[in-house]
Amino acid sequence: MDDAGRMDEEALGALDLPPLEGPALITGASGFIGSRLRDALLAAGADVVSLRRPGSPPAKRGRSVEASYGDVTSLERAVTEARPAYVFHVAGVTKGVRYEDFRRGNVMPTENLLLAVRKQAPNVRRFVHVSSGAAYGPTVAERPLTEDDPRRPLEYYGQSKLEAERAVEAWDTLPWTLALPVAVYGPGDVDVFELFRLGRLGLKLFYGNRNQVMSTIYVDDLIRGLVLAATKEAAIGRSYFLAEESTTTWGAFQDAIARLRRLPSLTLDLGAGAADLAGALGELATKLDGKPRVLNRQKAQLNRAEAWLFDAARARAELGFQTRVSRAEGIPRTDAWYRAAGWY
Repeated sequence: MDDAGRMDEEALGALDLPPLEGPALITGASGFIGSRLRDALLAAGADVVSLRRPGSPPAKRGRSVEASYGDVTSLERAVTEARPAYVFHVAGVTKGVRYEDFRRGNVMPTENLLLAVRKQAPNVRRFVHVSSGAAYGPTVAERPLTEDDPRRPLEYYGQSKLEAERAVEAWDTLPWTLALPVAVYGPGDVDVFELFRLGRLGLKLFYGNRNQVMSTIYVDDLIRGLVLAATKEAAIGRSYFLAEESTTTWGAFQDAIARLRRLPSLTLDLGAGAADLAGALGELATKLDGKPRVLNRQKAQLNRAEAWLFDAARARAELGFQTRVSRAEGIPRTDAWYRAAGWY
């Protein structure tokens, strides 16, 4: 086992997760959050079944079943084989060109999986749908959003997550819970890795969002929240933001990464105008080759928001949820994992 694997094994063994009585079916088990959830549940002794797409290799850890999200019949076969007591629907897409791309990756799979579970696993104990704070949209620095606030997404990704949430909420015959992670970081995260990579090169880069206030959560705290959401009776029919109680800014987050290097860093704050220009250029490139870009005009709009703040008070009160890994600990842990895994 490599150093990253040993670090994972030690961290996952210390999560102290509530027990799951019966198989747990996980979608998106090859992704950042889904794989962490799979490994944490396996470390806790749970019977884990990963749902994989046709042609994907069998799971290296735990059991797996094969199905196409666009084929309800194949999903029904997979659910029948898995016989889940719990379903964690983590799979989704974060990049696309048209709204239909996001609908095909976030809404359609949710609708079809719900149909399959209702038919083939009507006695499932919980269907945990992992959505996103993006379904609610941004706020102002003085007012974190709660689950009772209106959902006003800014862009296609958030709109598709909201549409998927409404598909779940429409079912009154399944015991569902909506989990709403905020900015998630930790071992294995590809998206935030770029900030760490630049930090090791001595560079802090901002596109008009240096002072944007935000909520974050370390991935292992999120995993504990997901399992609490699956096991607490009070969580049926409820939605929960899962976030660290303290907040930060993108500037402070990158400052913490830069301090790991212990050398002076160069700050490039390109401003909102540069973000708009980069977004327009990204869309132009997409029109030429049809490939989605990380930067587009919708993402530039997200950067301009004053705050992405979410209040996890409901999760603390109803689930007993508490984060254990602060950013002061989580950022060095994440950096150590990237180094041990050879990412830089």
